[in-house]
Amino acid sequence: MTAHYEVRGPVAVITLDNPPVNGLGFATRAAVAAGVERAEADPAVTALVITGAGKAFSGGADIKEFGSPKALAEPNLLSLIALVEACSKPVVAAIHTVCMGGGLELALGCHYRVAQSGTKVALPEVKLGLLPGAGGTQRLPRALGVEPALNMIVSGEPVEAQMLAMVPGQRLFDKIVDADVLDAAVKFAEEVSEKRPCPKVRDLKARHPNAEAYLQFARNMVGGMSKNFPAPLRCLETVANAVNMKFDDGMRAEREGFMALMMTPESKALRHLFFAERVASKIADVPEDTPLRTVAKVGVIGAGTMGGGISMNFLNAGLPVTILETKQEALDRGVATIRKNYESQVKKGKLKEDKYAQRMALLSTTLNYADLKDCDLIIEAVFEEIGVKEAVFKQLDEVAKPGAILASNTSTLDVDKIASFTKRPQDVVGMHFFSPANVMKLLEVVRGKATAKDVLATVMAIGKKIKKTAVVSGVCDGFIGNRMIEQYSRQAGFLLDEGCTPQQVDKAVEKFGFAMGPFRMGDLAGNDIGWAIRKRRYVDKPGMKYSASSDRLCELGRFGQKTGAGWYDYQAGKRDAIPSPVVDELLKKHRESIGAKTRDISDEEIVHRLVFALVNEAAHLLEEGIAQRASDVDMVYLTGYGFPIWRGGPMCYADTVGLFNVVQAMKRFAKNPMDDGAFWTPAPLLARLVAEGKSFT
Repeated sequence: MTAHYEVRGPVAVITLDNPPVNGLGFATRAAVAAGVERAEADPAVTALVITGAGKAFSGGADIKEFGSPKALAEPNLLSLIALVEACSKPVVAAIHTVCMGGGLELALGCHYRVAQSGTKVALPEVKLGLLPGAGGTQRLPRALGVEPALNMIVSGEPVEAQMLAMVPGQRLFDKIVDADVLDAAVKFAEEVSEKRPCPKVRDLKARHPNAEAYLQFARNMVGGMSKNFPAPLRCLETVANAVNMKFDDGMRAEREGFMALMMTPESKALRHLFFAERVASKIADVPEDTPLRTVAKVGVIGAGTMGGGISMNFLNAGLPVTILETKQEALDRGVATIRKNYESQVKKGKLKEDKYAQRMALLSTTLNYADLKDCDLIIEAVFEEIGVKEAVFKQLDEVAKPGAILASNTSTLDVDKIASFTKRPQDVVGMHFFSPANVMKLLEVVRGKATAKDVLATVMAIGKKIKKTAVVSGVCDGFIGNRMIEQYSRQAGFLLDEGCTPQQVDKAVEKFGFAMGPFRMGDLAGNDIGWAIRKRRYVDKPGMKYSASSDRLCELGRFGQKTGAGWYDYQAGKRDAIPSPVVDELLKKHRESIGAKTRDISDEEIVHRLVFALVNEAAHLLEEGIAQRASDVDMVYLTGYGFPIWRGGPMCYADTVGLFNVVQAMKRFAKNPMDDGAFWTPAPLLARLVAEGKSFT
């Protein structure tokens, strides 16, 4: 059942019932339309109330039907709203909890609206690269006023109903109640049942004392803030139509704008992200109802930058944390850094003093492993060396209580080997946080061959609790993100051999949309980290080719920002990357030593070599089962590596370019004698998708 019909005295009540948020799918729309027609035909019914079951009035479109023919099947949302608006009997929307997107547009088509205080109201379509397509841009400015309506539509952010009810002259809500909203709406419907004509939002005027001047100001503001996203400005112009056009003309323009935005690569990327984020938590062989282990207390080993950042995530979520270190000075430094981070948030008004005090009260420290015996989850954040990890996990195996989850924050090491240091490999899992751990959204959850399903399910739930985007990876060197970034970095090195400067590569990649180019990223993370990995590779994989320029840089002690010099020079106390004559000379001598012939390289080649290197390596990861799905790879790169959101991640971008075109470019790269031709052999999955005319996503 997707909508219920009942009669309360003279009032018909139609209740949307499509869990979890009463999405307006085809069956729900049809059931509501049937209810309206039934009430119209019943002479005993004098008014109607539309409400939602459970914890929502309606969250809008049914995401299960998004992009499918059912989404447009009649009665589509526009037709349903027109039916409600044209009803000869008063229709009252009883709004509660959540009223968003198409749900708000349906409510605006009703003649009256009664809302429960605390209801979250929004038109969030802009976050999918779209504009409201069922009258939201035309009715909300008429009901609320141009400026508050435009703010809501362009931001997509929810606002509480009682705040909107305070807008002078608003006609969005007729009544705000604290009590049961359905009872209040039925009573209100009885009171207005004889009033004619029924008021329609479409008949109101979109109000602003100086609309044209305001809209021009808004164009300047919105244009400056949304240069890579076409939807916000299109939303603004469509809202302007509510001021300058008749209602029906504005509706036609709204629909044209909606359909045009649907076809943009930016909207396709944002919609891909929307679904990718939701599916990332689903694990094929782990049922959603898997019982979870209790996590009420957390231990963190290591009080350095990573350990402190990891601890803050749990303190922010209200979980007590015990940090363990080997020396008191290290503990004191770590706690001082946590305090400094929180105090900075307090100064900026992002954190209240009482919240700061509460979080610090949850933090305890120790030098003794035995003090971790009551922890339900223990995460090590120690030096990235297998011998160090072994010592830690052997001690944890001795003191941790049965059923405690033992997690490693390793970024590259073998989680199965780490698990073998314990007598409880089923309790061991990787939890790879990204630095700074209290800021970065990504959490790679590394599933060992022995990791228990309830451990995996619990860690994924914990990821959600601490507001991370958790993505599952299998065990391999570097997991998903770092295994791919190694190929990206190798290509960056080859580009230097062929004549590029670090700043040329970085600028090309940043113009494409990355938050930071590969050489600025190396300087930030520390070039010595990559050096250590390459030294391992020279032993484990002697056939793997690298540019020696990175090793020459590290031999000079230029490890990046922490040493004041890396691929760029840095001034004390500043993060500005200054092109370095030392690096220019280093690269000149390096090219001479290998007999390299330099050439002019286009930005397009730079970007495609770096990005398609990510894509090909990711295709191998998918083939091997390390990554579950292509969209998981995109989530890793969007939330952990600064890939531009409006391009949807490397796999979504490859699909946008066309996999046939990707492979053709790879064939060209393979002919370059300065590159690694063998790497550019398309991964079996990529070759298969091209042969079958399919895509990753």
